[in-house]
Amino acid sequence: MTKPVTFAICGCGNRGLQAYAPYQTKHPEIMQIVAGADNRPERLAMLRESYGVAEDKCFASAEELLEQPKLADVLIIATQDRQHVPQALKALEKGYHLLVEKPISPSLDECRQLLEKAHETKRAVVVCHVLRYTKFYAALESMLRRGDIGKIQTIDAVEHVGYWHYAHSFVRGNWRRSEETSPMILAKSCHDMDILRWLAGEKCVRVQSFGALDHFRAENAPEGAALRCMDGCACRDKCLYDAEKLYIESPRCGVRRFGDNWPCNVLVREPTEEKIREVLRTSPYGRCVYHCDNNVVDHQTVSLEFENNIHATFTMTAFTELCRRTIRITGTLGEIEGDMAENKFILRRFGQPEEVIDLKAVTSEFSGHGGGDGGLMENFCQLIANGGTEGLTSVDASVESHVMALAAEASRVNGGKTVVLDEFQG
Repeated sequence: MTKPVTFAICGCGNRGLQAYAPYQTKHPEIMQIVAGADNRPERLAMLRESYGVAEDKCFASAEELLEQPKLADVLIIATQDRQHVPQALKALEKGYHLLVEKPISPSLDECRQLLEKAHETKRAVVVCHVLRYTKFYAALESMLRRGDIGKIQTIDAVEHVGYWHYAHSFVRGNWRRSEETSPMILAKSCHDMDILRWLAGEKCVRVQSFGALDHFRAENAPEGAALRCMDGCACRDKCLYDAEKLYIESPRCGVRRFGDNWPCNVLVREPTEEKIREVLRTSPYGRCVYHCDNNVVDHQTVSLEFENNIHATFTMTAFTELCRRTIRITGTLGEIEGDMAENKFILRRFGQPEEVIDLKAVTSEFSGHGGGDGGLMENFCQLIANGGTEGLTSVDASVESHVMALAAEASRVNGGKTVVLDEFQG
């Protein structure tokens, strides 16, 4: 029997340890985790307990792990955005294949450095644009390539972030400040830029973008709002974003319904109501959403033009009830509407009865980004086991979507100025 592909993980947080590592549990014959690094001892304890990693193969930092001789076939880099490329370059020199959490980097120069180093070392470098591996987008791409609606004319995509998800990750959480991580269009929506590039089938040539941080600002705090939700805030009853409500009571993200799952397990290991209340008294997640140090936009639109004369629009908004993605594509022979939360499409061929395509009728695997996390791991493990280096979301493809996102941000901060991508790249 072929030996499993061995993995080391740098960054044992929500993505590294809870999105990608669980593939070993289902397929130990394919994947084996043998080492890991994180600056939180409790996360390393989880790595040892859940995956049997030896204590002497657990390190307090990615840098410490990378000082060792090569420990595995693959290194998963799931650290913070601005750590990715320095760690990836060192890992490639050690001979690792790489699975890199998105985004690669908010620096275009660093994205290019990783691309060049991947080619130089002839290692597989795959970026975790998990949407391409979902049943939803794979089915959509197949319909478009078959010509079900003729030549594509327009694409209109919307990322509904969810008011509670945005508050957790982008107001109180790790991705709240663009200079520490990445701008919103890259940190959250480089997935969407990647999907638009994939569906369009040609390079993007120019973009224009508008957006702002409008709501989650100090001047919008209701009268009497405390700096921390647990400090007897007078606005609790009417506040949508009260931390105790969200992390304990909410049917969308509260511990009462979801137990030891995201997002509560980001706050504390094995969360309970008591543990959550305690951590909210001192952690960033207990702050008033109107009195945080966040600066990333809470809504943004992007217009894109592709080489084949396809025109696309993309909207990211915090102000939705559900976390989902929707899409509408028009073509010369018909149109398609899709809702990823429902895993359903409506296909309308002009002059014919509409057709409802329900993916739930053919598969039940939609956990983890609509099944994308597992799909990515399956595809990547097969790639490495077969000696390949070019995956569905290899660094070459990923850099294109990063250029799109960074150009969109350059347009936004310059008042919506049109950015030509060839000029932007230099």
